Amino acid sequence: MSTPAPGRHAMLDEGVPGPFTSLQHALRLLEAVDRHPGGATLVSLARETSLALPTVRRLAEILEVEGYLQCQDGAWVLGGTFALLGQYNREQLVRARLDRKLAELRDELGAAVYFTRYHDGELSVEAVAAAEHAPAVQEWVDFRATAHASAIGKCLLSQLDHDARRDHLSRHPVARLTSRTVVDADQLMHRLERQPATVPVLDIQEYALGTVCAAVPVTAGSTVGCLATSMPLDNVHRLKAAAELLAARAAPLMLAMAV
Repeated sequence: MSTPAPGRHAMLDEGVPGPFTSLQHALRLLEAVDRHPGGATLVSLARETSLALPTVRRLAEILEVEGYLQCQDGAWVLGGTFALLGQYNREQLVRARLDRKLAELRDELGAAVYFTRYHDGELSVEAVAAAEHAPAVQEWVDFRATAHASAIGKCLLSQLDHDARRDHLSRHPVARLTSRTVVDADQLMHRLERQPATVPVLDIQEYALGTVCAAVPVTAGSTVGCLATSMPLDNVHRLKAAAELLAARAAPLMLAMAV
């Protein structure tokens, strides 16, 4: 039988000297501060925790250095470090929700679904829900360099202002990908400026032959994003209905991602 590691089962009570006692005292102090969102003095915290004032002062100063407590006009409140705790788990939760919602939408449409953003001057495909019955479009040319040709790219660019669009096209010049690709930059700019926010953006074989796509804007604060779908050309008759469904699901999708 293995021997338990020293201290593994030690009880955190005030009768145990050393670091366990300090840890327990620190936790009691944090709990007491949390009960006073407007702040509490060291004297009141000492009284509430039944700890000696020098002990409370010492712990408060240590916790302040680590960002767990903050002193404001003589009153102690919880510090900013608490806002960071659980951030990784929050991001994991948001991603899991996004993946689940996109998978549900993929199965409802019977087609691949994409969530993309425009961030720091570049197009970014954040998530894709595809399956054997709903294959994703083959990225035969980098999506980041072909925003002028894809429904995703045009939807994102249409949400930018004039200067931001020009800046993007100066870094990623228009290029012919298929016979249907718009390669006149001024004509493209004109189309983007006239694109109604409530009307889905379509790509009928502009990025890839044999593929059609639709995209709708996703608005959440300052996020420039879009929800999109792609399907084979022989399903083009389904594209309008698919685009309408995307538009109906965009707002609930963003709400589901809120934590």
